[in-house]
Amino acid sequence: MPQTSPQLGGTFDPSKEVGLSNSLLSSSSIKSSSTSAGLGYDTGAGGAVTQATSKSTGVTLNRICGAITTNNAALSNGAEVGFTVTNSAVAARDVVVANIASGATADSYTLTVDAVAAGSFRLSLSNVSSGSLSEAIVISFAVIKAVNA
Repeated sequence: MPQTSPQLGGTFDPSKEVGLSNSLLSSSSIKSSSTSAGLGYDTGAGGAVTQATSKSTGVTLNRICGAITTNNAALSNGAEVGFTVTNSAVAARDVVVANIASGATADSYTLTVDAVAAGSFRLSLSNVSSGSLSEAIVISFAVIKAVNA
C-alpha cells in the first residue's frame, strides 16, 4: 500500500491511497462518494468458521468480520435455534450486523443478533418455511465499533 502524508488541515486527495498503521480519528464525518466502494474492512481482516456438530453448537472466530457456515442438521418448520459466537474483537457496546449470505432456500429463514457482550455475540436462526430444512447456511457478519457516549 502506498504511503503518503496528507497535510493536516489541508486538502486531502481522495484519488491517492493512504496507509495508516494506527487508528484514524475524525471530529467530522468520514464518507465515501463512490458508487461501488464504501467503508469496510480490507482483505485479511475477516475469517471463516464452520459449526462442528449441530446448528446450536457455538463457534469461535476472533475477527472483526467473517463468515460462519452452519451445520447442515435439520431444522424443523417453525423451529428456532440459537448459538454463541465467541469473538475477542467484540466489545459490549458494539453493533453486530449479520445476514444470510448463501446456502439457504430463499424466504425460508430469519436471522437475528439477539445478544452482544464483551467477547461474544449470539445469533438466532428460525425456519419460517413450511417444511424441515437441512442446509449448511453461510452467515456473514461485521462488527461496528460503538460507544454509549
